[in-house]
Formats: sequence, C-alpha cells, structure tokens
Amino acid sequence: MGAPLDRSATWPYEDGEPGRFSYVRADHPTGAACEEALGALDGGHALLYPSGMGAVTTVVLTMLRPGGTIALAEGAYYGHRVLFDHLAPWGANVVEFDQTGPPPANADLIFLEAPANPLLTMPDLEAAATHPAPVICDATVATPLRLRPLEHGTDVVVHSATKILAGHDDVLAGVTVTRDPELRDRLHLTRRLAGIVASADTAWLVHRGLETLETRLARQEATASVLAERLAAHPAVTTVRYPGFSFLIAFDVADGEAAARVERAIRVIENATSLGGVRSKLEARHRWEGDRIPTGLIRLSVGLEEQETLWADVEQALAQV
Repeated sequence: MGAPLDRSATWPYEDGEPGRFSYVRADHPTGAACEEALGALDGGHALLYPSGMGAVTTVVLTMLRPGGTIALAEGAYYGHRVLFDHLAPWGANVVEFDQTGPPPANADLIFLEAPANPLLTMPDLEAAATHPAPVICDATVATPLRLRPLEHGTDVVVHSATKILAGHDDVLAGVTVTRDPELRDRLHLTRRLAGIVASADTAWLVHRGLETLETRLARQEATASVLAERLAAHPAVTTVRYPGFSFLIAFDVADGEAAARVERAIRVIENATSLGGVRSKLEARHRWEGDRIPTGLIRLSVGLEEQETLWADVEQALAQV
C-alpha cells in the first residue's frame, strides 16, 4: 500500500554530502512517493502540504507580488476569499468575477474553482488561459479523474486532499500540481522556508486513499446523479445544482428555517461539514457563507451508503419542510 511509512526527521549524509533526503522540512521518502502518484494523476509536478489552505497560501506567497490583484471565481469556496482578505495588509487585493466568462483585464493572478463550491458553476478554462496572468484552478471537487486543468492551460492545480483524494475523513492535506518544473521549484522553496510541510503520516494516508479513488468516485457519482434527478422533481426543492459529474450536490429549500429543519431531520446522513468522504454529509451553508449564497442552500456530499437508503433519508427530511 503505497510507500513505507518513514517518520524520520533526518537522514545520514552520503559520502559527506546531503543525499536525496536529509531533513524532513525539505522532503521525505513517504511524501515524495505520494507526490509522484499525485503528479501522475494530474499530469504534472506535485507537492503535498498539511492542508488545502496551506497549498493556497503557498501559491499566493509565491506568485502574487504586493499590490497585485487576485481575480477570484464567484461562488468559490468561501475560505479563499477570507484568506485573501486577511492577506490585504501584505498587498493582496481581490475581486470576484463570473468564472463562466473571461477574467477581468486587471487581474494579476486568476483563481478558478472547478466546479465552484457550493454553487457548482464550471469555469471557462480556455478564456482564462488566454489572459496574460497566471491561472490557478482548485479542482478538489472534480478530481483529476474528471478534469485535468493543466491540459486546458492553467498554471497550477490545487486540491484539498482532505476531501475525495484521501476520502476517509481522517487526514488534513493539500496539493499543488504544475506543468512548469521551475514553478514547482519556486513553490517548493516557499513551502520549505515557511515550513508548510505535510508529515509522513499525512502523506501515507493520502497515498492510501488514491488506491481506491477511482472505485469510490464511480460509486459516489452514480448515486449523486440519481439523487440530483430526484431532488429536482421534489416539491420542497426550489433549485438543484449538479454539474453532471462528481459526488457533490447543492439544492435549495424555501429559506434558512426550512434548511435547518432538514439538517435536524436527517438520520443516516451526517449533519457535518466537509465533503468527499465515504460517509455522506449534509449541511446548510449559509451559516458559513453569509449573503453570498441563498439562505436555503443545502450542500450534500454523497458517500458510499446504499443509494435507496440515502434517498429515503433525504425524502423523510424534506417532508419536514
């Protein structure tokens, strides 16, 4: 199962000189093996981080100059905007734009999400690639099995490996993948100097998850497509957002009160945050996202439970609306 778990912090020099591995903050064997597997999936050079936000922070610190503007996809993961606003004193500016069209002309760094979480819009990757600014794409929800953004002209792919890549709700991790080995080296230097380094245990767990990724995603996606179709026909549901693939669905009920009743009524599905794990999770997102999304929006991450069991749980919860 993947590479052996090597928790060493240091390795002996070879003939008086540092070898491939010498100090864990630079690289370690378990992490390097995981990065090789991740890079092969996305078609580039991968680096592993202790969280998805650690990966995003490394990208911004490496690729955005003070005073630069980040063009961020509307409806993307809310934590991206919170992070970029937090970095404002360091000279990071942010504007949101409709990623289904071209980015704004004044962008110095373009940050897309495919699909956006939780609104599940898909970016116009080709329009973004024609812009002179570097393009970053968070493809956590798509996974490399459904979309490889590097093949569409993006410069960096980001994943929260906490989600579907690892897939078991027992690890926190992030990934960057680049086409350009020089950019990979720059990101690696920022990661090493800032200490944004994933442990050997984290790398081993992510690598373990990759071995079942294809099987897990196929089952979760098959169930999600059926649930999305049934939700669209349910009288208590006003809107269904599903991009036609993946394990994630967003659907709206009348308002925040109705969404809260659904949360309290579910029995099989967990009322919890996060997504992509083997256990299904559901939550009303307005508590985190505020007015950027409808008050009645509910995000459903479909796991590996039996399809009819999940639908029965959703149906009885919607009966409380």
